[in-house]
Parts: sequence; C-alpha cells; structure tokens
Amino acid sequence: MQTIQMSLWVIALLVALALLFDFMNGFHDAANSIATVVSTGVLKPHHAVAMAAMCNVVAIFIFHLKVAATVGTGTIDVNIVDHYVIFGALMGAIAWNLITWYYGIPSSSSHALIGGLVGAAVAKSGTGALVGGGLLKTVAFIVISPLLGFLLGSLMMVIVAWTFFRTPPSRVDRWFRRLQLISASLYSLGHGGNDAQKTIGIIWMLLIASGHVAQGGAEPPVWVIVSCYVAIGMGTMFGGWRIVRTMGQKITKLKPVGGFCAETGGAITLFIASALGVPVSTTHTITGAIVGVGSVQKMSAVRWGVAGNIVWAWVLTIPASAFMAAIAWWIGRHVL
Repeated sequence: MQTIQMSLWVIALLVALALLFDFMNGFHDAANSIATVVSTGVLKPHHAVAMAAMCNVVAIFIFHLKVAATVGTGTIDVNIVDHYVIFGALMGAIAWNLITWYYGIPSSSSHALIGGLVGAAVAKSGTGALVGGGLLKTVAFIVISPLLGFLLGSLMMVIVAWTFFRTPPSRVDRWFRRLQLISASLYSLGHGGNDAQKTIGIIWMLLIASGHVAQGGAEPPVWVIVSCYVAIGMGTMFGGWRIVRTMGQKITKLKPVGGFCAETGGAITLFIASALGVPVSTTHTITGAIVGVGSVQKMSAVRWGVAGNIVWAWVLTIPASAFMAAIAWWIGRHVL
C-alpha cells in the first residue's frame, strides 16, 4: 500500500470525525438496545440507557477485532485510500444518520458507513476499487441478519410458550421482567462488539494509509480500540429517543416475555456475525426479532406498514449514503 502524505491536523480532524460518527452510531442505535426493555416497562429509559452504555464498553473485553479487519481491508481497495476517501465516507454516513434520526427512521449506521466507503471509493477510482467478496458478505447479511433474528425470536417465543403453557401469566410476567435484564445486556454487548469495530476499522485504515501504522499489523493501536468503544458508549448514554417509540411500540406491542425473546434472538445473531467478522446492522437484527415475536402471537399483531417503511430505509441506506459520500469526497478535494 502506498503511503499518503497527510498533515497531522488532517489526521487529527479525520480521527475526530470518525469518533463523532461512532458517537452518533451509539446515539442513533441506542434505541435498538433499549427499546424493548423500555417499552415493556422493565426499566425506565435513563436506567436502560446507562446499562446499555456500560455493556457497549464492556464488549471490548469479549470480541476479537474481526469486524474491524473486514471494514478496514475487506470493503474497498486499501491502495486507493487517502484522506479524501475517509472524509467522504464519514461525511456521507453522518449525513444519512442525521436525516434518518431526524425523521425517527431506524436505519443502519453500519450500512451507512459501508455505503460511504463505496461512494467515496467509486468517486475516486471507479467500481474497480471495490472488494467484491467483503461487500457481497455485508450485503448478504442485510437479508440474513433480520431473517435470522426473525427465526430465532419466533423460535424462542414458541419454546417459551410451550414451556410455560400451564404457568399463570402473572408469574411468567414476573420471571421474564427479571430475565429481560439479562437479554437486554447481552444485546447491548453484541451492539457494542459489532458496531464499535466499524469505526476502529476506519481509523485503522487511515493510520495505515498515512504510514503511522504498518500494513499487515496484528491489531490497531490500543488508543484506537479504547476510544472507539468509549465513544459508542457515550453516544448510547445520550440515546436516540426519536427511534425508541418506533422500535418498541409501533412495530408490535411487547410484553416482558416478548422482549426477552426478541433481545435473545437478536443477541445470538450479533454474536454469530461478530465471530464471523461480518459488519451487520443491529437495527435490522432487532427489527427482525421483534417482528418474529409479534408474528408468533398473531400475524395481525405486527404493524406491517411500519415494518415495510423500515425495510425501504434499509434498501435506500447504502445507495443514499454512497451518493452523499461521493459529493463529500468532491468537496473534500477542494477544502482539505
């Protein structure tokens, strides 16, 4: 990989921009971790946010950096990466996140970042700059992760329904209000473990391109890892309240037992994806799990119109953020 000459202020600016994206990722996706536990009344919003933020940061001790490696080297050709590409990718992702946050649409921060990388890379070097294998895996999981969340969420709901068939509803509710604390914590761990690594991958890519880190190194610097996990945790602390209501109530009405099944199914999906090094969307995953839980109760329990609008946001995320990133790349060429 050719080393690109960058001034320290440009590198510092881009690292700060990446951490801002990471913060916004936590802010934007906080609802994914806490919507179910808040909507079922198990935790008050500020307690749920604090728990989710802590689990986001604790994930640093649990997950390997496979997702960071995929983002850093498996999406676009590292040989074309420079500060303009990184700037364009981050600005495209941030712009799309702001738009979807404003309108309360639970889109994917992960795929906004992937779309940003694609748009900036294509703007600079054409489609030949894309790494087909890594992108295909990421795009495939746009479909696989919500389907897996749906299957696991609905399967958990069926198992619980049969297991507690003769148990009084009040007792079931009491047990699962406690168990939901565990499932929500596991989901927040999966959220931090998968999403923080995407920003780690971006900063790692930047440091390699500027010659500050050797290509092929085993891991990025410790300060990169720690700062990214802390940034996403801080973002979660501030929360994305506009999206909580959509995730927790508009798709389907949840009870503690449903919240537990949705969070557990989503958490298993995130743990599998992180182990495989696939940057998936926590939004897609928990939405699929919530729909799965609602559909087991009865198909009419799911507000399919709301779910359909969310799916449209999924479809548009990568091309929309890619388009914005291409514009940002062009602007960056003239201002950086």
